[in-house]
Amino acid sequence: MWLLALLPVCQAVFGTLGIWTVFAVSVSNGSVNVTKRFPFISECGSYNPQSCIFAQMCNICSLLAVWIVIIRFQQVKDFGNHGKANIASIILGLISSLSISIIGNFQQSVIRSIHLLGASLAFFVGLAYFWVQLFLTYRARPSQDRCWVGPARATCCSLCTVLVILMVVLHNTGSPSGAAVCEWTLVMLFFCLFGLFAAEFRHIDCHRLTIQKPSPGSASVVVNSFVADEFKN
Repeated sequence: MWLLALLPVCQAVFGTLGIWTVFAVSVSNGSVNVTKRFPFISECGSYNPQSCIFAQMCNICSLLAVWIVIIRFQQVKDFGNHGKANIASIILGLISSLSISIIGNFQQSVIRSIHLLGASLAFFVGLAYFWVQLFLTYRARPSQDRCWVGPARATCCSLCTVLVILMVVLHNTGSPSGAAVCEWTLVMLFFCLFGLFAAEFRHIDCHRLTIQKPSPGSASVVVNSFVADEFKN
């Protein structure tokens, strides 16, 4: 099951290529003018035809992120870590993952308030999720990758925190180009943080879905359950 390690890698690669494709299309057709100021990601994806690409990219990234969040939650849980941190991680992860879809489907030029809500959830809640994951990196069962995954995740989380603060400050002080650069850099680091899950996922030995049929005469419904993931040492 080491192929599951490709899931976070695909998320990182697809998301990176996707937003830069949207940027290239918006610049080429004149939707944004980089000679005046550097645009925000949302500005690049606000107008046709790149808005269609942007929406589809966000939907796919949202789906992949939800998948990654659930697998990581089950992975930590199977090592006996049933604490509040792991529960908080799946709640924060699902909220931030689903907000990516909100960003793509409610463009800034159409419904600005909902778009900004989705962006706020994606950035702030998403950052909180990765900080919790940093905590779980050292809380979960020791692995041979912790020696470099932990510092790498801590560095990315710290840089993301600084960039979020800078983005808000620059935007509120009338420096939109600087805020836009911070936003692009922040999103790139988020994709890197997703990609780091490949280090944990490559040890997954078993992952399957079992469906238990109700017994005759029983009124119970079908129960879906994950069989515990086992890891190769």
